[in-house]
Amino acid sequence: MVSMNYCMQCGGRLELRRHHSEGIIPWCEGCGSWRFPVFNTAVSMIITNQAADRVLMILQYGKPTYVLVAGYVSKGEDAEAAAVREVSEELGMTVTSIRYNRSRYFPPSNTLMLNYTVTVAEEDAHPNEEVDAWRWFSLEEAEKNVRPKSLAAAFLCGWLSGGKDYSFPVYE
Repeated sequence: MVSMNYCMQCGGRLELRRHHSEGIIPWCEGCGSWRFPVFNTAVSMIITNQAADRVLMILQYGKPTYVLVAGYVSKGEDAEAAAVREVSEELGMTVTSIRYNRSRYFPPSNTLMLNYTVTVAEEDAHPNEEVDAWRWFSLEEAEKNVRPKSLAAAFLCGWLSGGKDYSFPVYE
């Protein structure tokens, strides 16, 4: 668990205490309240073509390895709507179907990542400035080209294995 050190309401120092039914939770003496963990929420998408025999991945932020399209969920937005929005914003593509795969907490950015498989209507992307390059890969090529030891690799390899392989550690 990522530990919060200060109360978001009063700024007072938090101390970890045992809550009768929730375990160890930060407590604010100043407010007299429990402060449950706060984290970011984001989505990542395994983008497939209509035949589901190819996966689209992107290069981003000057890095030389391919990843999945991802983005943060906006306040008041459903995760599924965020997934559709991110694919549209980053690639100019239309999502025709969406299926939830699984979630994974990512400590480096204090983010709960929700992964989806989305199918898009078109084969050609029209990327925005966030995307350096994009490419369709066969399923075999996708597994070989996704950034090693990344959260994208964990989600993609888990999906390719039919939901069985999400176990390897990531955080690079």
